[in-house]
Parts: sequence; structure tokens; C-alpha cells
Amino acid sequence: MKERHKQQKDENFPVAFRLFPKRYREMVNCYYDFARQADDIADAPGLSPEEKSAQLDMLENVLYGEKNFPAAYTAAVKLREMFLANGFDFSLAADLLTAFRQDARGFKYQTWAQLVNYCQYSAAPVGRFLLALYDESPSTYQLASVLCTVLQIVNHLQDAGYDAKILKRVYFPEKILHKYKVSESDLVKAETSPSLRRAADNLLARVEKQLEEAAVLPKIIKSIPLRIETFVIINLTKIMIKKLKKKDFLAEEVKLSQYDWIVSSLKGTMQGIFTRPRTLSTKGI
Repeated sequence: MKERHKQQKDENFPVAFRLFPKRYREMVNCYYDFARQADDIADAPGLSPEEKSAQLDMLENVLYGEKNFPAAYTAAVKLREMFLANGFDFSLAADLLTAFRQDARGFKYQTWAQLVNYCQYSAAPVGRFLLALYDESPSTYQLASVLCTVLQIVNHLQDAGYDAKILKRVYFPEKILHKYKVSESDLVKAETSPSLRRAADNLLARVEKQLEEAAVLPKIIKSIPLRIETFVIINLTKIMIKKLKKKDFLAEEVKLSQYDWIVSSLKGTMQGIFTRPRTLSTKGI
């Protein structure tokens, strides 16, 4: 397996920095810095789980107004100021810390439902933040959570070998591993075994189904730039799922090409411009 720096949290902002209007970029960068710091704490090899949790707690306390804190936590101070100025709920950032605490403890996911619940903290807050930034209706939040869950699990599959070997984390639900007779040791091998391939295909089938549900999201977004961005993200995710089905994600780095970006961006731009937003019924939400 070719080792690489984990890009999972970065991937939750896959198109944002390319398409965001200048007036939003400062807050997006500040939000990213907060998330990046929390991710670095959770991944720090020299810290114990207790030390990681203590630092994540301090990050949250500073976000909520703690006055006495080390200089290293200034990202939380800046984000707090921006959230207050824009009337944003602190949970848009604080919820991320719940997921990072689970990462710090090396939490094991027994079921698909537990993994999805983790994504409600590790990824869904990013989607809610972006929607709030564009003042979109809360009716969009549920579908955004579905899309963010798909993005997160796809990223987990991309980084499965790195997570297991370097970070000692396994995001495959244990029930799925057991079903296909996969051991955690299979995730640190140089190549994907047939049994692990079947387990990965099980996860990919699940996220494909969720992606079909999330495809409604851009059709109910009012903002044209955000609608375009969402279409592009969905297009790129479809391509990545196809790549993960065909390639050995332990033996090689599965990533998007420049061609993938160009095609998805052009298609997403056309989709975003020519899609007339509609109102989503609140029934069942």
C-alpha cells in the first residue's frame, strides 16, 4: 500500500474553495482551520486518548466563550466571533468534535447504523454550515446530511488502508466484516482480498442508494453557486464510486483526475444553471 497523508476532512470541502464567492471565503477558511485543528488533535500520534479528549474539550470551550486558553486555540476564537456576527449556531462546529472524540478513542463501529450516526457528526455539520452560509431553508438539511454521509464513507474507503495501518482505525462496520469473513488484518495488506472486496462492494451499494436519495438536494437549493457546487460534488462522487468498484484501494491510491474535475464541473455548471429550484414538501422530513 502506498502511504499518503490522510485527506478525509479536506474532502468534505471538495469544491468549496474553487466555487465560493469571495465574501464567504474568510468564514469558510476559518471553519476549515477549526476542523483541521480538531482533526490534527485526534490524529496526533504522541497524545493519549485522554490528552486528545482534553484538547478537544478545550477547543469546544473556547468556541463557547472560554477566556483563559493557550494561544494555539485562536482558530476557535475567530470562528466564535464570525458565528456571533452572522447569528450561526455553535453546533455547526461543535458537532464535529463529537466525531473527533470517537476517533481519538478508536471507537469501533458494530453496525451500518453506527457508522451513519458517526457521519452525522463528522460530515453532516459541514453540509449544514454551507447551507446556512447561503441562507438556505432548513428543509435542505436532511438531504445534505445524506450526501455528506456518502462523501464521508467514500473517503473512508479511499483511506481504508491508511486508517488501519497508520491511525489504527477501522470504519468498516464489524457486522459487515464478519458477514464476509474479513479480519482487520486484511486492511493492512498490500492488496485487497476477495473477501474484503465483497465487503467494500456492500458499502458501495449502500452509499449508491443514499446518493440517489441525495440527488434531490441541488434541485431544492435556491443559490445558483451552491446548486452548481452540489451538482459537481454529486457528479464527482459518482465517478469516485465507479473507481472504487474497479480499483484495488489497498494497492493504489484511488483519486479523481483532472479530466474528472473538468467534466464534472462543466456538467454541474449546466445542471445548476438550467435547474429550476422547487420546494420540497416537509412531509416525511
